Amino acid sequence: MLDKGKHFLLLTVSTLIMAIGTYFFKFTNNFTFGGITGLAVLIAKTGLMTAGDFNFVASMTLLVIGMIVLGKKFAAKTAYCSILLSVTLSFLERVCPMKAPLTDQPMLELCFAIALPALGSAILFNIGSSSGGTDIIAMILKKYSSFNIGPALMLSDLLITIAGFFIFDIKTGLYSLLGLTIRSFMVDTFIENFNLSKYFNVVCDNPEPICNFIVHELNRSASVFHATGAYSGQDKSIVLTALNRTQAVRLRNFIKITDPKAFILISNTSEIIGKGFHSI
Repeated sequence: MLDKGKHFLLLTVSTLIMAIGTYFFKFTNNFTFGGITGLAVLIAKTGLMTAGDFNFVASMTLLVIGMIVLGKKFAAKTAYCSILLSVTLSFLERVCPMKAPLTDQPMLELCFAIALPALGSAILFNIGSSSGGTDIIAMILKKYSSFNIGPALMLSDLLITIAGFFIFDIKTGLYSLLGLTIRSFMVDTFIENFNLSKYFNVVCDNPEPICNFIVHELNRSASVFHATGAYSGQDKSIVLTALNRTQAVRLRNFIKITDPKAFILISNTSEIIGKGFHSI
């Protein structure tokens, strides 16, 4: 129940972050980069409906199609976020109408228009979920064909962004093009930082205290290798382990106190799987 509650909280918070970034910074500045919300900005300019309402109609239509084609498993992972994002955008339009951008600094607002949705998307991707939209189209095409949808989605985003040059003005179009360029890199950066761990190589004379601290205090495991110093010819032990950043600081401080002569090499690595290394 605790894990389900945490998962639900992450879904909600990440979707609300996306909604805030989209409504307060993207819609008000007419930035057209990115999928359904970018297309919504273009539609809003025609006066047919507001950006929030178009996003709601388009997202709900795609969601229904996705449920029919992709089944219940899809609905469980995507429906909640898609509905919450669409409803929140429409709700904000009604309770907090925006007639102009929050500031007179479009570059500052572009940063938030990129960063907030990118952060929300990265959290969703990291827990295996999605906010729907054009992702649903990608899932359907992936199920029924071997077509590489990645370049197609990028092309559609690019076309929507380029349309901003003609619907609005060159300055808005250039900002949107810059936002499209930066967005994908920022999502990847957020995901990498969420999963970042620290990989330790500890060269020491006595590995037992270090291993005991890793196992009993940090609740991780480690591998111990025997080695020989190239210069001294003395026997050494190498302790290998992977820890999260908080655990890494604790281990580094422990080694500095208990074995100040130990050599520590710390590097970044991907997400820890399981309990870490096992002694061999």
